[in-house]
Amino acid sequence: MSKVGIITQARMGSTRLPGKVLRTARGISMLEYHIRRLRASGLPVVIATTRLPEDDAIEQAATQLGVACYRGDGEDVLSRYYETAVQFQLDTIVRVTSDCPLIDGSLIRSAVDQYVTAANPQQYISNGIQRTYPRGLDFEVFSFQLLAEAQHHARSASDREHVTPYIHQNRSGLVEIEQVVRAADASLYRVTLDTVEDFALLKVLLEQYHADTLATDELIRLLEQHPELVAINAATEQKKYDFTT
Repeated sequence: MSKVGIITQARMGSTRLPGKVLRTARGISMLEYHIRRLRASGLPVVIATTRLPEDDAIEQAATQLGVACYRGDGEDVLSRYYETAVQFQLDTIVRVTSDCPLIDGSLIRSAVDQYVTAANPQQYISNGIQRTYPRGLDFEVFSFQLLAEAQHHARSASDREHVTPYIHQNRSGLVEIEQVVRAADASLYRVTLDTVEDFALLKVLLEQYHADTLATDELIRLLEQHPELVAINAATEQKKYDFTT
């Protein structure tokens, strides 16, 4: 039986919004919302943070949340994922990032079930290649075998920082990419946490609309009905690198 686990990367040193994952709404940190939503998948969760002193706060938060934590290299995030997977003996990895407090655990579980049924270690599943879901609900599912290949063969600093380009760009020529696509495109919405404006929107969504209780379709419906909310961070530009490029 394949051992599946979610690895989420978290750190305090965000360039655009330092300490963002420990910012709060309703007295609850963005990291806790994130972990709560992931737990809806029924899968074990591990936080992969760095050995930098500033990330002692992430390890302390993980302990308080009852979540496993691994600390690795601050720059080589690929090696951090690889070492985390080895430490927890994962055969299948779900990769997410902790700046997604409204990520949908049930959506992840559906993709994992699809992956396990396929029983193909060369398969890579994601909802971020052909983007039809709001930014902030992104996930990737792949085998330890593919992660190990990336660890041993990816060379560029960008590949090491962004973890999966070697996989989803099919550098080995053997990867079978499966895309999770929503029938109605909702990719224009942004519920990730990278800027002050992003946090302002999330704070409203969580404090006034209890968005942490909403399934993906309910969240999208809310955004469709309230363009004034969407406008809060509509001008935010995503960082130049996107894992789909």
